[in-house]
Amino acid sequence: MKVLVTGADGFIGRNLTLRLSELPGIETLRLTRQSAATELDALVAGADFIFHLAGINRPQDPAEFVSGNVDLTSRLCAAVRAAGRRIPIAYASSIQAERDNPYGRSKLQAEQELRGLHEGTGNPVHLFRLPNVFGKWCRPNYNSVVATFCHNIARELPIQIDDPAAVLKLVYVDDVVASFVELLQQNPQPAKDLFARGPEPYTIALGELAAQIRAFNNCRTTLISERVGTGLTRALYATYLSYLPTKDFSYPLPKHGDHRGVFVEMLKTLDSGQFSFFTAHPGVIRGGHYHHTKTEKFLVVRGKARFRFSQLVTGEYYELHTTSEQPQVVETIPGWTHDITNVGDEELVVMLWANEIFDRARPDTVAKPL
Repeated sequence: MKVLVTGADGFIGRNLTLRLSELPGIETLRLTRQSAATELDALVAGADFIFHLAGINRPQDPAEFVSGNVDLTSRLCAAVRAAGRRIPIAYASSIQAERDNPYGRSKLQAEQELRGLHEGTGNPVHLFRLPNVFGKWCRPNYNSVVATFCHNIARELPIQIDDPAAVLKLVYVDDVVASFVELLQQNPQPAKDLFARGPEPYTIALGELAAQIRAFNNCRTTLISERVGTGLTRALYATYLSYLPTKDFSYPLPKHGDHRGVFVEMLKTLDSGQFSFFTAHPGVIRGGHYHHTKTEKFLVVRGKARFRFSQLVTGEYYELHTTSEQPQVVETIPGWTHDITNVGDEELVVMLWANEIFDRARPDTVAKPL
């Protein structure tokens, strides 16, 4: 199947063409600003589906709204008519089409060109009226506040906020691309009004957006991660990371060491504890304490270890051995004092998860050697 993407080198186009390259049986045809005007007819004639993403949204001359949005769409429709067959078209329009401004009027007129094609030939047309789209590869300091905030905050550059309470309506580029791919694969008949259902938009106040992106930036020093697993925060975090300069692809962690080995905290969460690792030289014993409520999970990733447990009331004793060759998690149990000994000949390296961030004021760690 041959899929034509107009605006293939634009923000959404780059994300879509990459996704299409991952799908079996798809050949992507590309129309970019560098393409000759004469290429359009041949590309359309060879296409089985068209994603029309090309357009102008911030020209130096407002007349370019017409040439870049309306005239190009008109030529695309003419090329489809000339091809003499139905070629489904998905058009990336904008919610600005509902507003009386030069850009919005040009997007609305482009929609009308596509409506005329559909009404005259029955050619399938799907109109996506998208709000502000954000994600990787969006140009900062241009027309995306998310891209600008991510780029500038990642570089400790200032940002401008005129109205912190202003509410933004946003969609994530991966969600937009997923909607496009679903349409391509299912190839449904157009809705009666030709409007396709895109991703559900997120809403966030401008001040909240800036605060969230700053929190991403701060987590490298506090080590406390935001809740980046779902929804808007997940999408914003991925976007923020995509704007990091290469020199910031890594960052150092504090390392605490003594005669026993080292201890390094890696990541802390808001409500699900923290991750760290420690080392122990051969024969070294670490631990020798108990917890009332705190729980931990240990995983030996190098070496051999002996874990010992003693129940604080009954004195019941338990011992187990574990090695990196047979990975297993060892849990600490509230009310049991415990320690870990390197019983091997090499340095012991152990990953550790604790269910809460260590609080020096209330450590819930009471010394009690076995």
